[in-house]
Amino acid sequence: MARLGLGAGWTCGFANDFDPVKAATYRANFADAAGHFHAGDVWQLSADDLPGRADLAWASSPCQDFSLAGGRAGLAGGRSSAFFGFWRLMAALDDAGRAPRLIVIENVTGLLTSHGGADFAALGAALAQRGYRFGALEIDAASLLPQSRPRVFVVAAREVAAGLTGESAFHTRAVRAAHAALPAEVAAHWVWWRLAHPPARNTGLAALLEPDAAVAWHTPAQTARLRELMGPLHRARLEVRSGRAVGAVFRRTRVENGQPVQRAEVRFDGLAGCLRTPRGGSSRQAIVVVEDGRVRSRLLTPREAARLMGLPDSYRLPRTATGALHVAGDGVAVPVVRWLARDLLEPLLRAPAAMAAG
Repeated sequence: MARLGLGAGWTCGFANDFDPVKAATYRANFADAAGHFHAGDVWQLSADDLPGRADLAWASSPCQDFSLAGGRAGLAGGRSSAFFGFWRLMAALDDAGRAPRLIVIENVTGLLTSHGGADFAALGAALAQRGYRFGALEIDAASLLPQSRPRVFVVAAREVAAGLTGESAFHTRAVRAAHAALPAEVAAHWVWWRLAHPPARNTGLAALLEPDAAVAWHTPAQTARLRELMGPLHRARLEVRSGRAVGAVFRRTRVENGQPVQRAEVRFDGLAGCLRTPRGGSSRQAIVVVEDGRVRSRLLTPREAARLMGLPDSYRLPRTATGALHVAGDGVAVPVVRWLARDLLEPLLRAPAAMAAG
């Protein structure tokens, strides 16, 4: 999805993923995959496997160890240690005089606070030690798509061009707190990247859904069960709708009276909740339609999930719903990558190599 977001002006020199479902999906969507895609553990790669010198290296390592839904193991976690496998390659490329000009590291917002900020500081120190200046932007895909999906994008550059630094709405409180907690020697390499808001989103959740007649709806009993899982506030939201209203429903575990309780929560703000993989304890999102006093519900389809990630309908998804939802829920929002590339990454590569004060 990062490749799709970068667009046709970019050429992919090398790609890697450990997950066989994602690997098969990549091959199904990119005719040139045989020439540059490697399926397997990043730790099994060496710098000799990577061609030339890239303008950009992009890393979206497994997020479970940074996520609130995961164990919060941080960079020491087995899955997120894939980052260090990636970084080992970046260091080897640097030693060979082939370090990429830009590096982007994308992850969940928990990256900023994992282990009290120590993991983010370790990431910054690794970048700084190799001569990169770096900064973070917290971007919610809701700016461009009808899905609430906040993510952190750490952008690192060897050279920082004048005119690309300054204030941004994406220097959120969490980003500022992470910066403030950096050791002085790491903070000296920090850059406040300037990134303006994209044009206002004009598409809501309802516009991306399949026609009512084309999907399988829950039985009345299943819808009733979903309503039973809602607390009073969320049940009330179903009662006050007029005309046709489309909402997204997701399940959460809440602690009530000291006990974990599964709850269904509905939103009618035109956004879906953050898509997740079918594994890892997060249930599949549902759609609820309230029309003329009637409440119907159903599961979000894989194609709808793909649209919520900005993927075109021509994008080939795995045949199983679980596989397709895994690919969509574990990806990066395509329009966010395109916007970041257009407004920051590509200007960085085009601009004269003049260092700017961060």
